[in-house]
Amino acid sequence: MPYIKQDRRKQIDSIVEAMHKESICANGDLNYILFSYFKKYIDKNYNSIKNYCGELTECTEEIRRRILSEYEDQKVLENGDI
Repeated sequence: MPYIKQDRRKQIDSIVEAMHKESICANGDLNYILFSYFKKYIDKNYNSIKNYCGELTECTEEIRRRILSEYEDQKVLENGDI
């Protein structure tokens, strides 16, 4: 989990809210935003690229660990295990 300081979260949450208001979703919009940000603002050196890709990977893992696994557990309770 990206445990960042509370004052920094307030700044970033306004971006998240703006994305919601613009109906940004994971059907290409989010991919476009993340790739465009990378292409325009991330230094094109090994360490910067590695760190950016690592952030994306860790976000995926956090979603799987905290949200998807909980969803799967609930569905097993509702429908039974395999």
